[in-house]
Amino acid sequence: MKVKHLNITENMTISEFITQLDESGVLGAGRIAHATNLLADSMKDPETKIFLSLAGPMVPGGLRKVVRDLVKNGYVDLIISSGANLTHDLVESFGGRHYAGLHEDDESLQDSGIGRIGDIYTKSEDFEVFEEEIHKIFAKINEKYNSISIQKFLYEIGLLIEDDESIIKTAASNNVPIFAPGLIDCMIGLQLWIYCQDHDFTISAVEDMAYLSDFVYNSKNVTACMLGGGLPKHYTLASNILTGGIDAGIQITLDRSEGGSLSGAPLEEAKSWAKAKKGSNLVTVVGDATVLFPLIVAGALDKIK
Repeated sequence: MKVKHLNITENMTISEFITQLDESGVLGAGRIAHATNLLADSMKDPETKIFLSLAGPMVPGGLRKVVRDLVKNGYVDLIISSGANLTHDLVESFGGRHYAGLHEDDESLQDSGIGRIGDIYTKSEDFEVFEEEIHKIFAKINEKYNSISIQKFLYEIGLLIEDDESIIKTAASNNVPIFAPGLIDCMIGLQLWIYCQDHDFTISAVEDMAYLSDFVYNSKNVTACMLGGGLPKHYTLASNILTGGIDAGIQITLDRSEGGSLSGAPLEEAKSWAKAKKGSNLVTVVGDATVLFPLIVAGALDKIK
């Protein structure tokens, strides 16, 4: 079969563009089309639960509203996130922002109270506000609980946030559970450790497993959409070992496979661990998730409208 060359025309829709990628069927174009079609099919199927994992700077990188809208509109059923993305969601909820366009050297940035994530910048003054506000939230939750699971803890945070654009608040409002197995490895975790020095308050990762395992067992089909790799990707896949693995999966990553790391591993490798079922529909898209995921989501939404 000959490769069908792309024909970009004026006023073409995103769905028409994705169809052309699909018809070309090669390289990154074919993978993007595969991912888009898989996501659209999963969104349309009421018996499929969509697990979304977030690693890397997805919130600082501009995907906060994309994720929030997917949750609000019922297209995501469960989130597994790095603690950092949740921290950055709260930074914005408390009035902070993420910034672009600064070009000082890193030592000068430190002197100016600015942290850098690639070409994204944060201000220490925004984190000072975050620290003050998160301790108020800890205290309110601690009035109700001395011990709480990470998932329940994040749910309670969501109930106390007034920002309707927040992923955490929107998830709580729509009963979409958020799991963050590496919560201690972020500013939320650091401030939680500080708070716990003077308060009887325990966060339990083990308590998450009962809820998560029940969720997996009660899901007829699971499609995992994984942005980046790391712990969120592994937790997403490993949780589905209980039922023989995910039924379908999309991975968007810039990591390479040669080093044997999970982050760069092709999803097919998950079959050997029963983290993905035999015959499961899997696609790995190599590239920047902050660019590719919005494109895939836009194409999927256009297909199902």
